[in-house]
Amino acid sequence: MSAQPAQVAAPAGVIGALSVLDRFLPVWIIAAMGAGLLLGRWVPGLDAALEAVKVGEISLPIALGLLLMMYPVLAKVRYDRLGSVTGDRRLLISSLLLNWVLGPALMFALAWSFLPDLPEYRTGLIIVGLARCIAMVLIWNDLACGNREAAAVLVALNSIFQVIAFGALGWFYLQVLPGWLGLPQAALDVSAFDIAFYVLVFLGIPLLAGYASRKLGERAKGRAWYEQRFLPRISPIALHGLLFTIVILFALQGHTI
Repeated sequence: MSAQPAQVAAPAGVIGALSVLDRFLPVWIIAAMGAGLLLGRWVPGLDAALEAVKVGEISLPIALGLLLMMYPVLAKVRYDRLGSVTGDRRLLISSLLLNWVLGPALMFALAWSFLPDLPEYRTGLIIVGLARCIAMVLIWNDLACGNREAAAVLVALNSIFQVIAFGALGWFYLQVLPGWLGLPQAALDVSAFDIAFYVLVFLGIPLLAGYASRKLGERAKGRAWYEQRFLPRISPIALHGLLFTIVILFALQGHTI
């Protein structure tokens, strides 16, 4: 009987330790989606203005939001511990198999099962299965208090593999495999250079900034100050960047959804 109060108090203590932003994150995400849709519908020319400023094919406001999301998370990584992750071959191999064998095959099956008569959506779903996420993986891992060093290594590994394998897998799942099965084929017009550019920008910049922050911060003030004073100050930037990105994404689609 004495263990029950402790078991009840523990979750309450965890929830109480969360900030208002973290505690009600689902509410803020839904509100950001609604705000984006309303802005896209009510502000004339907003979607055109957002699309006009781009980095490659990515809207600059979205790029800014993604960089803000990733920097605080990568600043938390203890880079001196990465060796323990890179030496875990089982982890690395299982990640590659899940992301580049099971994932694309599953999305191909889903696309043809549910969207056989909608070629544009079907192709989009197959491509989603080939495009590994960077920012959201880091954000959700951080919110779940996962292993930041493992997440950083796996994101970097799969991003490099994406540069190498995306074009070949796209050709296989959009042209070769449908041809074998007697299904309509589709083309994939994307270059390895473009993929490498996006990986370099959206992973390279925040990774370099996070690494520099930890190295310079620990050298100047020590690890205790860096992790107990500096990181708590910049941590909310990641969720602010997430909400900002959601608003922009839904504002761009305000007239479509």
